Amino acid sequence: MANHESALKRARQNEARKLRNRMVKTRIKNVVKSVRQAVETPSAETATTLNQAKSLIAKAAKKGVIHKKNASRKIARLSKLAQRPKA
Repeated sequence: MANHESALKRARQNEARKLRNRMVKTRIKNVVKSVRQAVETPSAETATTLNQAKSLIAKAAKKGVIHKKNASRKIARLSKLAQRPKA
């Protein structure tokens, strides 16, 4: 455990950030899942769900929760999945 005052503060900050990052990552996983489900069942909600996912992923990258290239890759793959013709 940390002994110095500054190290104790840093430990508290890291814990708070860890919890915040975990919440954002969970929301990303859930919204990606919802986009995949919306694509499987053809509906008008696919576009809105995709736009929500793009927004959430971009915000996570901007905050530094995920890397910007990771976010770009996720968005590209979801967009490609949504554009795929339904068979």
